[in-house]
Amino acid sequence: MSHQVPADHESVRARLSAQRADTQARIAALQRDFDAIVEANALVAVDDEHDPDGSSTAFERAHVASLLARAREEVLALDQALERLEQDEYGRCEVCGEAIPAERLEVRAAARTCVRCAQAASGRRNAPSRRL
Repeated sequence: MSHQVPADHESVRARLSAQRADTQARIAALQRDFDAIVEANALVAVDDEHDPDGSSTAFERAHVASLLARAREEVLALDQALERLEQDEYGRCEVCGEAIPAERLEVRAAARTCVRCAQAASGRRNAPSRRL
């Protein structure tokens, strides 16, 4: 089954740019949340180990930090997708060179691989390591 690389660069660029702007807004909101958590803890002499709320505060801080990191990775992926679009490489699998199905690009606009190659890579990451 052959799939076409998206022909309408302007609509793809607009969609990638809109997703990037949404993600940047999410980063700003998460950064405000993170800063508020840190500021609230700075006002109180918190000893995470011995304060009953310390572990939940530490978890909340780590959770927001993780969400921030993922959002920043998403912006990077979207920037790379925009670069691939400019180089006429968007929508082509970086592993096998086949076109990435439009359905996959609708769901994961910054996708770098087709489903088959993504599943193969996921299988390698999730496979138990065997030592001889």
